[in-house]
Amino acid sequence: MVHRHPVKVRFYELDPYNHLNHASYIQYFEVGRVELLESLGFSLATMKKRGFHLVVTAIETRFLASAGPHDELIIETRVARLRRATSMWRQRILRGDDVLAEQTVTAAMTNTNGKPVRFAPELAAALEPYLEP
Repeated sequence: MVHRHPVKVRFYELDPYNHLNHASYIQYFEVGRVELLESLGFSLATMKKRGFHLVVTAIETRFLASAGPHDELIIETRVARLRRATSMWRQRILRGDDVLAEQTVTAAMTNTNGKPVRFAPELAAALEPYLEP
């Protein structure tokens, strides 16, 4: 299953060429992951109360086409894999059927002091429907 979240390009996210700034794509991808987690009952505040965080350790982004003012986009988020203390996420930003950007993120599970810990079983179970086959 894939999680889908809509966003609309705002004027202040544009670069001098009137395109969505590359840094905004990274923020949109973050929004997609956070919205998926929140939809499962794992907001950032909830995870902190439960004693863990997901910390990004690597990002690989491919920019395929540009977005412009007022474009309505969809952020798609899937979980590629869950490991002992890490997860890998695959995401796309689409405008209609056109893929504008793709991203792979690796995130580590840590305690609230930043020490790596085993992936929280309750979060792994909640993410299972979003795991790639």
